[in-house]
Amino acid sequence: MAVRTATDVAVERLTAQAFTVPTDGPDGKESDGTLEWDSTTIVVVEAEAGDRTGLGYTYGHEAIAALVQGKLADEVEGRDALAVREAWEAMAVALRNAGRPGAGFMALSAVDVALWDLKARLLDLPLVDALDRAHDAVSVYGSGGFTNYPFARLADQLGGWVEQGISRVKLKTSRHPEEDPARLDAVRGAIGDEAELFADANGALSRKEALEWAQRFRESWGVSWFEEPVSSADLEGLRLLRDRGPSGLDIAAGEYAFVLRDAVNLLEAGAVDCLQLDVTRCGGITGLLQAAGAARSYSLDVSGHCAPAISAHAFCAVPNLRHLEYFHDHVRVESMLFDGVLSPEGGRLLPDRSRPGHGLELKRSDAERYAA
Repeated sequence: MAVRTATDVAVERLTAQAFTVPTDGPDGKESDGTLEWDSTTIVVVEAEAGDRTGLGYTYGHEAIAALVQGKLADEVEGRDALAVREAWEAMAVALRNAGRPGAGFMALSAVDVALWDLKARLLDLPLVDALDRAHDAVSVYGSGGFTNYPFARLADQLGGWVEQGISRVKLKTSRHPEEDPARLDAVRGAIGDEAELFADANGALSRKEALEWAQRFRESWGVSWFEEPVSSADLEGLRLLRDRGPSGLDIAAGEYAFVLRDAVNLLEAGAVDCLQLDVTRCGGITGLLQAAGAARSYSLDVSGHCAPAISAHAFCAVPNLRHLEYFHDHVRVESMLFDGVLSPEGGRLLPDRSRPGHGLELKRSDAERYAA
C-alpha cells in the first residue's frame, strides 16, 4: 500500500477578502510627508489543502482581492501545496498583461505568504523553521509619529516604545517642514539621548531641501536614519544624499520595490545604505528571499517594512537583516483581526515555534464588521 505524503496534497481552494479599518488618529486621520488617510485596508488570502488553511495578506486597495480570485486562483488551485515556487512562477506569468508591479505583485505576495504558511502547516512546522531560519528573532523599531499628531501624542507614542525596550523609533517628517524642529525637540526629549531616532520624509523633499535637512537632522537631533528623503524613484537624488549627507546618517528606501528589478535598480545605483523590503509587496516570501540575496551581493543590510505579524517569521530567513518596522497602523489592524499576533520582548519579535505556520488565525466574527 502506498504511503500518502504531504506532496500528494493539492491546493483545493484560494479565497481573498478585504477589510477596511478606520485609523485612530486625531479627527480620524493620519498623515505623513505626502499623504493623508483615514483608514487602512488589508486584503486577506486563505489557501486550503486537506484539513489545513494557510493565511497571507497585503495592505492595499480592496480591488486586490478581486485580482487574487479572478486572476491567480486558477493558477494555484490544483497545484502541489508544497511546491510554492512553482505556483509563484505561474502567477508571475499570469500577471504579465495585467501588470506585475504594484497591485499585481501585492496580490501575488499575499498568495505566496498564504502558500508558505500552508506548506509549513502541512509539514507541522513553524514557518520560521520551514524557511530555514538565519535568526531566531528580529529586532524592531517603533514607527508612527504621524505629522498630524499633537506633541503630547508624539511623546507618548515614541517614548512609550523606548520604555518598552524598543531602542529605535521613527518620526514622520516634512509635510510642514517649519514645524519639524519643535516636533523633533518633543520627541528627543521623550525618548532620551540613548535611543536611536529615525526620520521618514516619504519623498516629500527636493534634493537640495533633503540635503539641508540631512545635516540638521544629524547635527541637532542625532537622527541616524533618513528614509525616502526624496522620491524613491529619484535614484540619482538618493545617491546624492548618500554621498553628500553627514556621517552616521543612513539613507534608506525600497518599500515600493515590487519586482526584483525594482530592488536591483536601487542597488546598482548605489542609492541606499540599507535596502527596505516589504514582504507584502515584493513577491511574498519567495520574492523577499530573492531581493535580500541581491542586497547581500552588494554587502548591504535589509530592513523589513511593516506587516510585523508575518514579517517576524519571513525576515528570520534573511541573513543580512538589520531590523523590522513595528508600524503603528499595522500592529493595530493585525491585533484586531488575528489571533496569534506577537508582541516585542526586549525590542525583538520572537516567532512562536510552538505553533505550525506563522500561527495567525483570522478572528472572523471580529473581522466581518470591517468587510469592504
